Amino acid sequence: MLSVAEAEKIILNLIHPFNSEQDSELIEISQGLQRILATDIYSNWDLPHWHSAAMDGYALHYADLVDLELNLEACQFAIAPTAIAAGHNNQLTLGNREAMRIFTGGMMPLGADTVIMQEDTEVVMTEAGKFLKLKAKPTQGEYVRRQGEYIKAGDKLLGAGTRLGATEIGAIAAIGQSQVQVLRQPKVAIISTGDELVSLASFAKTAHHHGTLASGQIIDSNLHALAALVTQAGAIAIPLGTVADDRQAMRELFQRAIAEADLIISSGGVSVGDYDHVEQLLESLGADIHGRSVAIKPGKPLTVATISKPAHRPIICFGLPGNPASAMICFWRFIRGAIAKLNGANPREWVPQFIQAHTTQDLHSQGRRETYLWGELTYVKGKPLFAPKQNYSSGNLVSITSTKAIAVMRVHQTYVPQGDQVLVMVI
Repeated sequence: MLSVAEAEKIILNLIHPFNSEQDSELIEISQGLQRILATDIYSNWDLPHWHSAAMDGYALHYADLVDLELNLEACQFAIAPTAIAAGHNNQLTLGNREAMRIFTGGMMPLGADTVIMQEDTEVVMTEAGKFLKLKAKPTQGEYVRRQGEYIKAGDKLLGAGTRLGATEIGAIAAIGQSQVQVLRQPKVAIISTGDELVSLASFAKTAHHHGTLASGQIIDSNLHALAALVTQAGAIAIPLGTVADDRQAMRELFQRAIAEADLIISSGGVSVGDYDHVEQLLESLGADIHGRSVAIKPGKPLTVATISKPAHRPIICFGLPGNPASAMICFWRFIRGAIAKLNGANPREWVPQFIQAHTTQDLHSQGRRETYLWGELTYVKGKPLFAPKQNYSSGNLVSITSTKAIAVMRVHQTYVPQGDQVLVMVI
């Protein structure tokens, strides 16, 4: 039986990230959310494009303040007749001891290097006309966005492997780029196995006739939960459906998965029962088995295999337990990171994020395997608090809803008292 750390290492070593030349595509940035950059992106121009005002106020030449020896009472500027608004291509020049009205985003006039915000000024009338009086001394360069202050033309904006979020997409748009080269999304086939399973589609078609399930039957929820997790991880889910414990039917479905997908996830049929056929089926298809069980609770019967495919990278196969909580724990702990690596994501995404949190209740485990207890994560005055659920049956899908974090109790750790810290995997 593999330890959790050993299983993680084996899985990640089996994954070879997509190649930026063979496994990439050009897309519009409007379709780029959560996609992974295949290449570096360099800025086409300086940002900002020109010197501009960061505040409504008046543009002036700081040296004029020095000339007046910082005597604010005597520090008066003539007000230029023209005001500068954002979006106007002004080629204006500031006169000697002159201030020019400017609004946020407005292009700085030639000769100006400082903006004093309007709240620190006062317009006074004299016999000679209107003048600007300063009520506070600005610092040189204050409230001015300098050309190229954010990024220079030719500088790298984003590196290959960056996952695109809203801010990254906005920055790409700001440099005038409407398309990006991204790695293609992995295709993940999902199969549920078991005589007891009824597909949701089949049940929906017959429910008005029967009104309930037959004795011993359960609706296949794993297909839908795993498909959602795959999509959430940035891959393309291919739910191939529910199949009974029939060797030939399973073989045909797995062969289809091998033909269509980069990665296969099956649930059920990986324990040691008479109807657990997945591992033998994979071997009959030429798979190399790299792991059969992991010292994790829930999720012990976990099969990890690879199937060679001509002119293609090996297909990675995960045989998960059929119990819903076990399947989801295994996905969060192992498969999500595998998809991230395959997808070319930054290495920090290959492994789960762990933090220390204070538990709101006592935590218990048998200590024989690394135990995962699901719950909710909240923050009180910046301190993370883990609130465990009440029922940890691996078949209880209801109890795992709204899960935001999972407490991890190490091997031989049997008790964590309320208020103590515990290692928590953030979902």
